[in-house]
Amino acid sequence: MIFFHYKKAVVVSLHCSEDSWLRSFARTLLMFLGLVLWGAAAALAFGGVFVILMYKNYKCFLQESFLPLPGWLAIAAAFVLLPTGILAISISTKSSRYRQGVLMYLLLLLLCLEMSSALLAQIYSTRMASELKSTMDHLFYQYNGPYSENPGSRAVDKIQRNLQCCGVQNYTDWLTAATVSWHLPNEKACVPESCCKEKYSHCRGNLCLLEQLFQEGCLRKLEDQLHFVMLYVFWCCTVLSVLELLAGFCNGILMRHQPFQDLRILDSATFS
Repeated sequence: MIFFHYKKAVVVSLHCSEDSWLRSFARTLLMFLGLVLWGAAAALAFGGVFVILMYKNYKCFLQESFLPLPGWLAIAAAFVLLPTGILAISISTKSSRYRQGVLMYLLLLLLCLEMSSALLAQIYSTRMASELKSTMDHLFYQYNGPYSENPGSRAVDKIQRNLQCCGVQNYTDWLTAATVSWHLPNEKACVPESCCKEKYSHCRGNLCLLEQLFQEGCLRKLEDQLHFVMLYVFWCCTVLSVLELLAGFCNGILMRHQPFQDLRILDSATFS
């Protein structure tokens, strides 16, 4: 009988020791994840702002009106990450059942925001890659000079300056019959001045002076930029979702060892 009680006491002691180690590990990991989530808010917000600014700068070429949506969702998630990270750090130092419950709700909200943003970024990246060429061909075809009031012509000049490119595929696109209609009949064919490199202040788009011109096409550059920013948002959201699931797991371990406080409001002793 004595041996049985001794063996039972050893098993209970080992179990308590194992639970204590698990709680300690969960607290440490939750604190680390809280710091990571708090810092990751800046990276996610950067990606969201990048998506919105890209649409604002090139919306004439990006006809999908919902393209900024992944960016806005990423920014919303970044704002929610700030209190979530702080809450995770505070729980790792002092557990509270109520704060642990709030953390679970915030992690669930973040998962919804980030998965939606990642899915939309992947969809729009694939869709825009197929639609971009036709839109760009149309706007370059309609170009009618650097001083035109046509928004499409101004968009063409803007994209060539910003991306340091010339033409759709390359500078030779401006030699075709479709894109020389903006010249006067007695003028020689040349490229718009927006194709000129900034360091050549006297450049007028003369095709005999190719060293003064950007020669790469705008289509490839815009596709690369679109793919990069959407891929950045996608992987930010995906990695953060995995970290948030891990934070929820650690919080669940602590909640299992943090019983609810007894509610003694209706206890008869309270009113005696």
